[in-house]
Amino acid sequence: MRRIGFPTRREWRQEIVDLIRGASGGFLFGIPLLYTMEVWWIGSYTEPPLMLIVLAVTFVIVFLLNRTDGFRQLRPDRPLQAAMDSVEALAIGIVCVTLVLILLREITLETSIQEILGKIVLEGMPFALGVALARSIMAGGEENAADGDAQPSGSSQTDANQAETGPSQPQSPPKQSFNATLADIGATLVGTIFIAFNVAPTDEVPMLTAASSPPWLLGIVAASLVISYCIVFAAGFTTQNRRLQQQGLFQKPIIETVISYLLSLVAAAMMLWLFHRLSPADPWTSWLQQTLILGLPATIGGAAGRLAI
Repeated sequence: MRRIGFPTRREWRQEIVDLIRGASGGFLFGIPLLYTMEVWWIGSYTEPPLMLIVLAVTFVIVFLLNRTDGFRQLRPDRPLQAAMDSVEALAIGIVCVTLVLILLREITLETSIQEILGKIVLEGMPFALGVALARSIMAGGEENAADGDAQPSGSSQTDANQAETGPSQPQSPPKQSFNATLADIGATLVGTIFIAFNVAPTDEVPMLTAASSPPWLLGIVAASLVISYCIVFAAGFTTQNRRLQQQGLFQKPIIETVISYLLSLVAAAMMLWLFHRLSPADPWTSWLQQTLILGLPATIGGAAGRLAI
């Protein structure tokens, strides 16, 4: 017999989904600021009292957001629940920011504690806000599922529509698959350009490239794939259930994640060339390194773009 007070397997699973949703919202909102050197420099000399003020202000804003609609499944009506969720949102933002700053080599073993804390606190503010806003803005899978359950299983509504407009002409499977593939490619490229276009012409990409090495670049590749997969297929955002039934080239979650990442890398390389950050005379290693560095925000943007269709 199960002990009273211990979470069930379903509750643990739901908690994991909530955490993934919060982290995904943080990446969607906070990734552009992670590629801003001014924030790194300001964080380097931020004093502890100012860090506490930033944390306090962030907590208050996140608390107010959680009082309305937090990143969890249920709306936290009680102030205590909202406060607990706000602390968790701050923790999720801090953990995500710390891991990305380590991958980007903005936090190393040589970095002082005060500089580390300053960077994390300043960069963590938009991440925490993204965590709190994740459900209210981007979530919708459960509501859509509920709406779908409310529809008659016998498709009486469809029959009624057909009675008024006549029988529809379904697309052939090859054409439907082709159209779905084009829609996914277009959404990926639009999202990639929307996020990475502001980062590509800056000096942050060459600076981060100079500090990177092959193991860390592989870590960035892995992080890009994992974050993209979580945003689209694990966070419970809008259209997630529909995407799991998608047709065409982007048919399976793993295949879609990999192909979308490759498309984002191509778009990132083209943007670097467009802004004269790279040229055909540069060695292929420079192309690869800078493309992978820019590929992280580009991939997150591509995932956001696929959520929009």
